[in-house]
Amino acid sequence: MSTENLHNQEAIDKLQELVDKIDIGMLGTYPENGSYVHAVPMSRQEVDESGNIWFLFSSESDTHTHLESNDQVSLLYSDVSDYSFLSINGHAEVSRDQERIDKYWNKMIEGWFEKGKEDPRIRVLRVVPSEAHYWDNKSNKLVTFFKVAASAITGAKKDVGRQGDLNI
Repeated sequence: MSTENLHNQEAIDKLQELVDKIDIGMLGTYPENGSYVHAVPMSRQEVDESGNIWFLFSSESDTHTHLESNDQVSLLYSDVSDYSFLSINGHAEVSRDQERIDKYWNKMIEGWFEKGKEDPRIRVLRVVPSEAHYWDNKSNKLVTFFKVAASAITGAKKDVGRQGDLNI
């Protein structure tokens, strides 16, 4: 596996590519007592031009409760079918930005909020990454499998993927 650290726009592009491809990640928040990470699956609404990741969620959720006392978050994305993975640490900003709610509103979100776009429980979550690390392969899964198998048989190391920091 080769290391390819990416910086600035190249890092943002890679982050957008992976988050958009995988879509649903595990959002980890940290309860006040700090005894564990609380993780829930979340579907992103957008990765903006600065690399911020946007979500809609409920003010009645455990996630919201945790963010009131600790704005640190972790996001983990995994696509095992393509051997693509992404780990993000950062901080969260919660708002009631009606423009963003209108922008992100869709049938899927409607299922969570029976009062529609005006539901007072809707919150906008912006995750601002402070560090990110990715792993992905350079070819499709089948080719990667054969490279790994050949490497196991011959003992010759094959470069089957890349990993690196995303410095946004």
